[in-house]
Amino acid sequence: MERSEVMRRVKGENTTPEKKARSLLHRLGYRFRLHRADLPGKPDIVFPARRSVIFIHGCFWHGHDCARGARMPKTNADYWRQKIARNRVRDEKHLAELEKLGWRALVVWECEMRDEKSMIGKFRSFLS
Repeated sequence: MERSEVMRRVKGENTTPEKKARSLLHRLGYRFRLHRADLPGKPDIVFPARRSVIFIHGCFWHGHDCARGARMPKTNADYWRQKIARNRVRDEKHLAELEKLGWRALVVWECEMRDEKSMIGKFRSFLS
């Protein structure tokens, strides 16, 4: 399968890490809304009463510094480097806009979702 076909199949919503986060938050007793388009960046998980949002970022797409995020396709490398750099700039812009509107934001990386115990602490700390 060509790379472009593979990349085209990557979803923007309801990804596996996002579903894991939602399941964990629900088990902890939190209730939330999903993908509010009226907020900058269309956050993955929204807690309107707490004015808080959570973004679940894929390590590759958002340029995380973990092993998966640092891996770069060998073909068309310049394009991917620029694409990921644009994504990072856009993410920072959305976080700044949310802060200006009085919202708190938490960014959770795909690789962090593997450690459920750590995520429980992180979610509880952010939402308390």
